[in-house]
Amino acid sequence: ETAGCIPLSDPSTNEILARVPESAAGAYDYGDDDEGSSMAQGGASELDRAVAAAKRAYPGWSDTPVQARQRLMLDYAHFLHREEVREEIAYWITLEQGKTTADALGDVWRGLEVVEAAARVGTEMLGDSLQNLSSGLDTVSYRVPLGVCAGIAPFNFPAMIALWMYPLAIATGNTYVLKPTEKAPSASLLLTKYLHDLGLPPGVVNVVNGSKRTVDGILTHPDISAVSFVGSNKAGEHIHDVGTRHGKRVQANLGAKNHATVMMDDADRASTIRAIVGAAFGAAGQRCMALSVVVFVGDLERSQSWAREIVEQAEKLKVGNGFVEGVDVGPLISKDATERAENIIQQSINEGAECMLDGRGVTVQGYENGNFIGPTVINLSHDQYADPNIPINNPSYAKEIFAPVLTILTVPTLDDAISISNRNAYGNGTAIFTASGGAARKYQYEIDAGQVGINVPIPVPLPFFSFTGNKASIRGDVNFYGKSGVQFFTQLKTVTSNWQYDAEGADLGGVTMPVLGKK
Repeated sequence: ETAGCIPLSDPSTNEILARVPESAAGAYDYGDDDEGSSMAQGGASELDRAVAAAKRAYPGWSDTPVQARQRLMLDYAHFLHREEVREEIAYWITLEQGKTTADALGDVWRGLEVVEAAARVGTEMLGDSLQNLSSGLDTVSYRVPLGVCAGIAPFNFPAMIALWMYPLAIATGNTYVLKPTEKAPSASLLLTKYLHDLGLPPGVVNVVNGSKRTVDGILTHPDISAVSFVGSNKAGEHIHDVGTRHGKRVQANLGAKNHATVMMDDADRASTIRAIVGAAFGAAGQRCMALSVVVFVGDLERSQSWAREIVEQAEKLKVGNGFVEGVDVGPLISKDATERAENIIQQSINEGAECMLDGRGVTVQGYENGNFIGPTVINLSHDQYADPNIPINNPSYAKEIFAPVLTILTVPTLDDAISISNRNAYGNGTAIFTASGGAARKYQYEIDAGQVGINVPIPVPLPFFSFTGNKASIRGDVNFYGKSGVQFFTQLKTVTSNWQYDAEGADLGGVTMPVLGKK
């Protein structure tokens, strides 16, 4: 009972693997002023049934003791630690998304760590209390779940980001509706199946499929209290706008243009270049924390030597199918994504950039119809320093390409590098490579980005902390996982009680505002 199906293709061959149903068969009419609203066509859609199941399950699940919910997360984490389980999930990620098997296993592992964190959620849910605010009067606050929550997951991390969402939501007592990416849904389907096999009650976690129509159905559904999203700025801004206008909490992580600053005078050259090459071209550049810009600090001529060495190392990376041993860079997710990246590269060259390494047109034997682009290096400072006082409008810098493309800038000073990075609209992450504690301290203090690496190329925090992008890389103000994640999925309830032991209790009645703190 779905409204059409969406082709699911292998990005290495573009052969159709399956067809993904659209769960929002036209049965919802939740508003009259949004693109997502539509007139009911009769009968409940698959999305409606999923939300209804979550709503029915909520009273019993939220009443389940937190330690019982934590034990289920412990069982889940233990199950996901099994090598054969992680390999099965990774297989489907590589088949549908294209990343290498090793990278897919890392995708699963980083999500597993959030499940482990969800197994200790009770501590993060503790409230506050204060006694005797007036004679016999005490106040206590509790963190309580919201109700039915939903998640809209992206294609680039089919396991990890789904696991950022529903484990913490259900551990805190909510029920959940997950919409995985229509481009690589099988990892989420497997992950939720495993959880049900371990004894999760029916209706606590539900999976729906589809594209924008299903997304809009989630955003406007009156029984959904909160929505989590990771993806592009265009989609994220729409999701935040529509979701909040329909009274929902929304956490949305959006695009990025992450800058690496290299202090050429003291950074370890070999390890820095290795880190930049891996962070720029790994996962075919389809990471929201990929290093897509490197800013060299120091002599312009010397920076060209560093740039040539980056090219030399990038040329050694093997492009191909993610299942093939030794492959470093897999395909992009779709033909459209590939064509978009190729066009941006050409536009950048047309506007004066030096393309030191052009990955367009790469052919992979046996996968000639795949969505491949090899590592590409574009130098915007081949003949002059970048001016921190002039906006950089070259498309290779101005646009999030989401492909294995690295843009190079050179500036004379660390102040210039910080100024350029801070002027960029995005603020997901950044990094500095240096042996100077003073330079590192200055950088971490002055840089305006949410996640900073010091000699760390991809500083994604472990779930003891939260994922803390800022500026145009986030909508809303509550981050994923960690303490912020628990706060997103819970709300405060404050109870003030008046119990008197003797007959002459405090007089809190009358028509005037009660004044506390007096005997």
